[in-house]
Amino acid sequence: MGRMNAAEFKASEKMPLVVVLDDVRSMYNVGSVFRTADAFRVEAIYLCGITACPPHPEIHKTALGAEDTVAWRHFATALEAVQQLKEQGYTVFSTEQCEGSTMLQALELGIAGSPSASPRYAIVLGNEVKGVHQEVVDASDGCIEIPQFGTKHSLNVSTTAGIVIWEFAKQLLI
Repeated sequence: MGRMNAAEFKASEKMPLVVVLDDVRSMYNVGSVFRTADAFRVEAIYLCGITACPPHPEIHKTALGAEDTVAWRHFATALEAVQQLKEQGYTVFSTEQCEGSTMLQALELGIAGSPSASPRYAIVLGNEVKGVHQEVVDASDGCIEIPQFGTKHSLNVSTTAGIVIWEFAKQLLI
């Protein structure tokens, strides 16, 4: 199938995207995000606060080894991670429903003159119940919202990660 091995993956060019997990409590969600990040060659995952870190059997159950290929770091808080990313020149988006958020389908990356014109990006995904911490939203360059048309007003964090990472891949890789 022409898949890379772990060494080839680690040496390959990555999508200029860091995924920040803000107090994600389910290790199965963490593992799923690792697996999606591997599929799209995301630069790194930042695990913040109570978010569990590899190695762990529950993370491995859904990551299926992606926790060994995707670079990751742990931060005490997502705010600390976001502040560091911004210092390094990343444009940071929180994935959250908030006033003034950009609907995902309207997001334009890297357009000259756009507030999101940056070669490197980060997306923050929040806790399964409470979402992204407000101070992290406030420190972000903007918010991305996935339109929803049913009775629920939220998606599982790993589902959200897949949808948002795919949009970034469409604009940055394809």
